[in-house]
Amino acid sequence: MQCKWTQSYVVFLLTLSLPSASYGSHSFWLLSTYIRGKTQFPKFSYTTTLDDITVGYYNSKTYIPRGNTTNEDDVIDSEYIKGVSDYMYNSFLRRAALLRQDSQNDSLDVYQTLVVCELLDSDKPGKMIVADAARGSTTDELSYINNTFTYTVAVNIKQELIKPHLEKFKQDFAKTFYPVCITTLKNYLKKRRDQRNRKVTPNITLTQKANSDSGESRVSCLATGFYPRHINLTLFRDGQPVSDHEITGGDLLPNGDGTYQMRKSLEISADKHKYSCSVTHLSLDNKLIIER
Repeated sequence: MQCKWTQSYVVFLLTLSLPSASYGSHSFWLLSTYIRGKTQFPKFSYTTTLDDITVGYYNSKTYIPRGNTTNEDDVIDSEYIKGVSDYMYNSFLRRAALLRQDSQNDSLDVYQTLVVCELLDSDKPGKMIVADAARGSTTDELSYINNTFTYTVAVNIKQELIKPHLEKFKQDFAKTFYPVCITTLKNYLKKRRDQRNRKVTPNITLTQKANSDSGESRVSCLATGFYPRHINLTLFRDGQPVSDHEITGGDLLPNGDGTYQMRKSLEISADKHKYSCSVTHLSLDNKLIIER
């Protein structure tokens, strides 16, 4: 049972693809999970995230702040929690019927909703997205920006069955969910100011490792242990930036302590070129250059 729940949870996170917030903007994420069946997990729970900081967890009874020991009733509305719970419950039952799930069997059914809203760097409310998933697969997604709704169905759900619920949800979305999400985001930006403004300097290494079989070498620049996540890492050859098509890596990856890492590598033949790596980050007063 536990394995099936975990698999559904992971599959949903992998199948759902949402654009990340742009530099200078902020986002609030709420990932809700409703479970039907015997399990050690709460029937309804969710986690809340400010940008990349997990700020809270709701366990069907209590909202528990993470990374902060103070009460946060002034940040997140308890009525909003109830509204999310009610929406989740009704949506789960509706999706279960539409997907022809047998409500009498002993299987463990999982339904999830991901809510994301964004505040732009101009302090202007940006987009909001609500994506639903059932049985480990994204079912539908609704986005809202500039008073315009876009609805996408990812599975074979008859439109005539979902349309009445969709129209009602659009009204609730514009009048309640969207303004509450933006307000909660602004509240968290104030409450967690110290956390989101922290700066950790990256540890940077530039290495060159030879491959005895091919006779070639790999030059790699690694920046790790930095926060916030925005970083500019560039490999140079004789003082000139190496073309992107020659570079491998470059993905931003999380570390276990809440910091990040990024590595960029270049395959080279035996040559006498000089390689260096430059890093620009908010924790650095100036561009940091490492040479070999």
